[in-house]
Amino acid sequence: MAWDGRSVHPFCPALGITDWVCRATNWTENGECHNMNALGRMIALCRPLAWGLSAAIGIALCAYVANSSPTAVFADAAALNDPAAAETSIGQAKASGSKSATVLLGSPDLTAGIPGTGPLTVAEIKKWLTQPGVHDVLKVELPLGLNAGKPKGLEANPLTRAKIELGRQLYFDTRLSADGTVSCASCHAAEEGWARHTQFGVGIKRQIGGRNSPVSYNRILSDLQFWDGRAESLEAQAKGPIANSIEMGNTHEKAVATIAGIEGYRLEFEAIFGASGVTIDNVAKAIASFERCIVTGSSPFDYYEALLPFSKLSREDFEDMQKDDKPTYARYQKLLALSKQHPMPASAVRGRDLFFSMRVNCAACHVGANLTDEKYHNLGIGMEKPHPDLGRYEQTKNEKDKGAFKTPTVRNVAMTGPYMHDGSQKTLEEVVAWYNKGGHPNPHLDEKVKPLKLTDQEQKDLVEFLKACTGDFPPVNTDRLPAN
Repeated sequence: MAWDGRSVHPFCPALGITDWVCRATNWTENGECHNMNALGRMIALCRPLAWGLSAAIGIALCAYVANSSPTAVFADAAALNDPAAAETSIGQAKASGSKSATVLLGSPDLTAGIPGTGPLTVAEIKKWLTQPGVHDVLKVELPLGLNAGKPKGLEANPLTRAKIELGRQLYFDTRLSADGTVSCASCHAAEEGWARHTQFGVGIKRQIGGRNSPVSYNRILSDLQFWDGRAESLEAQAKGPIANSIEMGNTHEKAVATIAGIEGYRLEFEAIFGASGVTIDNVAKAIASFERCIVTGSSPFDYYEALLPFSKLSREDFEDMQKDDKPTYARYQKLLALSKQHPMPASAVRGRDLFFSMRVNCAACHVGANLTDEKYHNLGIGMEKPHPDLGRYEQTKNEKDKGAFKTPTVRNVAMTGPYMHDGSQKTLEEVVAWYNKGGHPNPHLDEKVKPLKLTDQEQKDLVEFLKACTGDFPPVNTDRLPAN
């Protein structure tokens, strides 16, 4: 039974589904729920939940549900059984003020920096560190769409406003590099979609790396980092570039000494981490905390998906909802308004249907809240070279991993070209054309990569859908760093 006594399917409480959603997919008849024995109905409703669920693409719905909270799992249709949670999922932050305040990631106040202009003075930093709540551990919620995912790394490295702010400063500080010219933002720039519009990363002394700079947003939903997954956590990833001879060209010891020699930084580390103060591990924890707050806002795709369950309801259903279930009806009205403000063009809707179809099946890899399976696949990119980049194989030494690279998110992908691990695809049109031809044949080509035989219009529609997966980034202050 639903919380208000309405009849629901046995799966519905786990998914946060009321009988309005059951009606939308014909799971109810004469007020009674009947068995969900048609996978097609489930797919029609739960695309944003499992994004293309089917036996052919092997998505484990049960595992997904088990690892997600009830409201998060079905946040696309509504957190229908939790109106308070629903408010945050469509862009309104909950009020804070407790020792465990809840914040919506993407909220400007998390990344805007300490108020003021110019380099941060010691007096400003001291005042900031004594502000109420800045050391309280934060509980986080994600924007609509992303909130179907499970945040990673927060148990080992809890978020606080003070730690996020310290991480912001370090992320943009070139003093972490050997010659003071390169920061994290040099390869993952806020103004370039938290990526870099160069084919390869460019480091200290203008040295050129061998791979395209991966995006640094939505990392809160990812465990292993880098194209080849060599870093086991976001913290491990944050440490790597500092001591990489091509990137920041420093040593951890020298970087720590530089930061510890700046009074403002030293005060922050001591206030946040206690007696351990400035260490490379604490530097990494701070940077990772900031990066976990860089998330994509809700996109036209997310609003479209959230409204899909309501599209099946009749006029009588809406009249009943307005009368008997005012919170759900209010949420529907809010989602409808947001969808009109952020519409999906007809071409993007067609592209969406192709993306999740059994025929095209992009969702075989681009699945879940962040539209990535977080796995590694050989697409044939660069495999025609005499000595190709072997990617994940260099970490695992498993033959099947030769030439395999991590699936990137397609959220905000329109902002992050060029594409692929080697930056060889300059536009989304080129990316779609590559998949359409079935990649480049090689002994380790992923079995999911096959010629798609798309028409020119279908390729255009897919590109338009990818563009419709674009949401706003939180505003970030890129300067305001501790003065020397």
